[in-house]
Amino acid sequence: MKKACIFDLDGTLIYSLVSIAEAGNRMLAHFGYPPEPEAAYGYYCGEGADKLVERILFKNEDHDPAHYEEGCRVFRGIIKDLASYGVYAYEGVPAMLTALKAAGVKLAVCTNKPDNAAQKAVRDMFGEQFDYICGQKPGLRLKPSPDAPLHIAEELGVTPEECLYIGDTATDMKTGKAAGMTTVGVLWGYRTYEELRDNDADIIIEKPAEIIALAV
Repeated sequence: MKKACIFDLDGTLIYSLVSIAEAGNRMLAHFGYPPEPEAAYGYYCGEGADKLVERILFKNEDHDPAHYEEGCRVFRGIIKDLASYGVYAYEGVPAMLTALKAAGVKLAVCTNKPDNAAQKAVRDMFGEQFDYICGQKPGLRLKPSPDAPLHIAEELGVTPEECLYIGDTATDMKTGKAAGMTTVGVLWGYRTYEELRDNDADIIIEKPAEIIALAV
């Protein structure tokens, strides 16, 4: 039995591309740039708000690099207000979390989303079900650094070996591996089986309910 499950947020617990794309496209509109398609944000996101802004602004030659710092500030302000806009929990996730909680497994979120937006999104969607929520904040390097999951394990009073680290991207698999945790790649998120396999996921699953058998 594992004592804790540490989840990525976007693409793992919740579908949030509507929110992320709306914030990103409002930021682009701030500078007079055209919007990007919602699906593209599944590849822009995952390594923090600043990296997302960098990827959007620097993908086209007509985007002025001088806009980067202002773009980060604008995006962060917008995403905080849109943290739950168009967001929904993936089918099977609420039931899976309830079963884990009932079995005594500790639950945490580890995301590169800015911490204030992460706190709001998780609590709006799942109430107080999680024992710890950790978004991007000072003192912890972004994923794929193991800083955040190791901090979470310490806060929960568990060892890395007692944790499942669950996510949908290469970044998540690298993060969990670096932290010494068992990595679980999920196929209902934003990326592909090949990406998870090629980044050494210990286990790859198709449905949230499979996590219960892995943890309990």
